[in-house]
Amino acid sequence: MTAGTTLMNGTTAEHELAALQREHGRPLFALLLRLCDGDRQRAEDLLQETLVRAWQHPEALRADDFDSVRPWLMTVGRRLAIDARRARQARPAEVGDAVLEHARVICDHAERAAAMLDVREAVKTLTPEHREVLVLVYFQGASVAEAAQTLGIPPGTVKSRAYYALRALRRVLPGYAADLR
Repeated sequence: MTAGTTLMNGTTAEHELAALQREHGRPLFALLLRLCDGDRQRAEDLLQETLVRAWQHPEALRADDFDSVRPWLMTVGRRLAIDARRARQARPAEVGDAVLEHARVICDHAERAAAMLDVREAVKTLTPEHREVLVLVYFQGASVAEAAQTLGIPPGTVKSRAYYALRALRRVLPGYAADLR
């Protein structure tokens, strides 16, 4: 049945639906509001869907088996509310923007592996003296004093070689310049 279709008793479907809304809308909305835990928006959506179902099945509303259509409407509304709750529970919970702002950022392992390969290739372009200092200080975590003792050079030389090695890497790795400071 489409909107505006004339029914057997001479009234249009819109008028009948409006009368249904006036007569049973408040109690049906109260039931749906309880079933939706006080969420007015969801209850209004379910009320509208219930009335659409009534509009789609006018034969159920005209059955001579019962005096009122309210029980049929309440049953349809209750079932729609149950279906909506089940559908929400089947989906993962939604997160707001505030939660995402504080979420821990997890790095991309493929991107990190590619960066490691780039750095290894760039370190190979350094002189052996600069490479030794970088490996000890930055990759093995030695202090300047420990690197100086291991290499048998003064601490100032370790610092200057590390400085010039990083400067050379910045030229070879322009996309990583911010990471090399």
